[in-house]
Order: sequence, then C-alpha cells, then structure tokens
Amino acid sequence: MTRLHIALALAVLSLTACHPGPVVGSSGNPPTSGTIAGIVSTDGNAPVVGRKVTAIDASSGAKFDATTGANGGYTIKVPPGTYRIELELQGSERVAKAPDVTKVNKSDLDPHRDIVITGR
Repeated sequence: MTRLHIALALAVLSLTACHPGPVVGSSGNPPTSGTIAGIVSTDGNAPVVGRKVTAIDASSGAKFDATTGANGGYTIKVPPGTYRIELELQGSERVAKAPDVTKVNKSDLDPHRDIVITGR
C-alpha cells in the first residue's frame, strides 16, 4: 500500500468518525439535504445495535431508514421537512424517551435525536 492509499484511508476514517451511525437515505425519494442523527440505548445506557430507525416526513409520509451501529448511533440524510422518528421495537420493549418532532431545513444537522428503550 502506498503512502497515498494510507493517507486516503485515514481521511475517510476521520470523516466517518464524526457520524453516530451509518448514513442512509431512502432511494427513489427527493434529493437529501439535511441530517438527523442520534443514539439508541437502553434505560441502563447500553447501546442498541442493529435496530432500524425510521424518519417519517409528516406531510408526504416519505420514509428514510437507517440501522443503528456498534455504539447504537444512527444518521439519516433527509430532504427539508418535518419528521417524526420511529424505532423498531422487539418483544416487550417500549420507548421510554423519544425525540420531539424534528424540523429539518437545507443543510441542517439535527443531532441528539436520542431514543431510550425499556423492557429488554
């Protein structure tokens, strides 16, 4: 591996280190321009890994999904709009804390859209 390849790899890693989780935008929908991000955890602060998080546009019903990463983080790219955030629950789980409705404008980053679940 050349020095250039190593430098490029480090640059990519440093850029992705800022995101709480995988970045996903729904295909077939309008171009994305804002970001919603947060952490999903249990009421004991353990990260919830591999869980689907969905941002739903309040006016159009368009859905944008992401799956939580190793730290429970998720990042979803969305077009401007007003969104509610939903989490895929399992078994007897329930949401103990959820973000309020999220309004995204062009180039907005709305972090700290955290979700806490109980009943695992």
